[in-house]
Amino acid sequence: MSGTTMTIVIVAIICWTIVTIAENKKWTKKSNGGLSKAEADELMAKVAQLQDRVETLEKIVTDEKYDLNRQFDDLAKDSGRAA
Repeated sequence: MSGTTMTIVIVAIICWTIVTIAENKKWTKKSNGGLSKAEADELMAKVAQLQDRVETLEKIVTDEKYDLNRQFDDLAKDSGRAA
């Protein structure tokens, strides 16, 4: 997966997470959307887990070693085609 594709995927995940958080805040501030306290708490826990996962993905994709390994893989693919 190219760096551009990975960046687009991460941005999409972040946007989805932000929308989910915003919706959850609306639910908890209003009538919590007909959810029980336990269901609302479960959703908030899932959002927190997603935030952690997105942060981990951001660290991986923005890491210089990841980019270097991707470049090595691209070079290996190019040399395989030339042979």
